[in-house]
Amino acid sequence: MRVTAIVGTYRIGGVIDTAVDDLLGAAREAGAETRKIYLIDKKIEFCTNCRTCTQEAGEKRGECIIADEMGSVIDELEASHGIVLASPMNFSTVTAVMKRFMERLICCVYWPWGMKAPKERIPEKEKRAVVVCSSAAPAFMSRMTTPIVGLLKNAAKLLGAKPIGVLFVGLAAGEKNHDIGPKARQRARNLGQKLVSHGGV
Repeated sequence: MRVTAIVGTYRIGGVIDTAVDDLLGAAREAGAETRKIYLIDKKIEFCTNCRTCTQEAGEKRGECIIADEMGSVIDELEASHGIVLASPMNFSTVTAVMKRFMERLICCVYWPWGMKAPKERIPEKEKRAVVVCSSAAPAFMSRMTTPIVGLLKNAAKLLGAKPIGVLFVGLAAGEKNHDIGPKARQRARNLGQKLVSHGGV
């Protein structure tokens, strides 16, 4: 089994990065092969909303006309059984690099001109996904008042994955090198194990 994490943080070694490492570590201990992709390291251009990639029907993703690294990132996700989508909260939503990645997932829908709403290309969610978020505010408050979790879950669904858990680390801005704490670490490990066990390993 392969688990791939898409990380939308700007701070290597920070809260999100630490939580993802704990999660992937538990997945590896359970027998999975893991990969972590930092979006800040990838050349992913802005979607121009030309919708060329949405015009052809079928479960196969549409071909984007932009020549960058987005296609190779999606290739990695398509070859994975488990997906982790992780982003800290910036301005009440995901980071800009995560938002840019998510907008390019329009290739995962069928939406020809004249059709009122898009249709997901992969109706059966055979993969599994975990969402990881953090915020300066308490976790329960951020989850109630912002769309960040829902946005990441929707992205996972477009990639053919069923969300099976959320790790949300609140009060993450108390100090420069914030420790996520033992409860969050254990939650991350539990989700890593759950991701693998639900994948059939």
